Amino acid sequence: MDVEGYEIREGLYYSKDHEWVRVEGDACRVGISDYAQKTLHEVVFAELPEKGRKISRAETLGTLESVKAVAEVYAPVSGEVVDVNEALREAPELVNKSPYDEGWIAVISPSNLKEELEDLMDAERYGEYIKEILSK
Repeated sequence: MDVEGYEIREGLYYSKDHEWVRVEGDACRVGISDYAQKTLHEVVFAELPEKGRKISRAETLGTLESVKAVAEVYAPVSGEVVDVNEALREAPELVNKSPYDEGWIAVISPSNLKEELEDLMDAERYGEYIKEILSK
C-alpha cells in the first residue's frame, strides 16, 4: 500500500523506529522501511552485525550512514543474528533502491517471537503511524 508516497508492504511487521520484520519460518528477516530510507536519503555506508551475535529487542543492530545523517538500526526482535546482507558492504545503496527486498539488513533467529510480534505494527497500523508523524 502507498501512504503519502511511502510504500508499506503487507505481511510485514513494523517497529516505531521504522524497522520491518518478515517472518520466514523459524527466522526473521529485518530491514528498514521505505519511510526510513527516504528520510535518511542516500545511504553510503552500512555497519552490519556479526553472525552469531545475541541481540535483545531495541538493541542497536547496526548503523546506516547517509549523506545526511548516521542512523542506528534497532533490533525489532530478540535472538541470534544468523545471517547478514553482505551485499550492503559493497553496495549500501541497496537500502534505498530496494528496502524490502535486496536492502535487508540481517536475519535473526528469534528467542521470544510470539510476545515481541505483539508489540510491532501490521501494515495498516504502520500506515496510520506514518500519517500521524507527517501531520505533526
